[in-house]
Amino acid sequence: MKGFVDEMRAVAMKLHTKDQAREGEKESVDPPIAAWNPSVDGYLKFLVDSKVVFDTLESIVTTALHPSYGEFQKTGLERSEQLSKDLEWFKEEGYSIPEPSKPGIVYSSYLQQLAENDPPAFICHFYNIYFAHSAGGRIIGRKVAEKILNKKQLEFYKWEGSLSQLLQSARIKLNHVSSGWSREEKNHCLEETEKSFVYSEDIIRLILS
Repeated sequence: MKGFVDEMRAVAMKLHTKDQAREGEKESVDPPIAAWNPSVDGYLKFLVDSKVVFDTLESIVTTALHPSYGEFQKTGLERSEQLSKDLEWFKEEGYSIPEPSKPGIVYSSYLQQLAENDPPAFICHFYNIYFAHSAGGRIIGRKVAEKILNKKQLEFYKWEGSLSQLLQSARIKLNHVSSGWSREEKNHCLEETEKSFVYSEDIIRLILS
């Protein structure tokens, strides 16, 4: 039986480019990842702003302002601690860690606002951020590591246990939480997908800044 996550995925796929996913339908305005010329400074901005977003998501889920958020505690998909370790590694390598910049701060603030007032929209961002990082995010991490980090794999791209099992467990929880929503709430959640892409793409572009 198909659950609501299948609908979320279908909408997300329409917003992917062919470069990002085989089923992608959107025309890309950015150069393909293979043609990127990332810098360590740009990559650090991306990691710092990503950490702001994951810190926010994980703190919202931990405090569970809305009862349904409690379902997503300790999924094994959390990234905040791993990003702390990666930034520490860069510091030990002699790099200075930048302050968070506008894309991460703006997205964090938007997520906090949604979490308080609009659970279906917040859950849309939760799904897209974690699932995109486990897919396209890993491809970006690998390509950037090949170009500027001597292929070093950061903790950001490592999960304990089977990633596919962690994702499947999260899917079950997402289907369970959304099963209590009306059709209007489900549609509202799906409509938020485009915004989640726009915010995330602003952070990804920092790699090339």
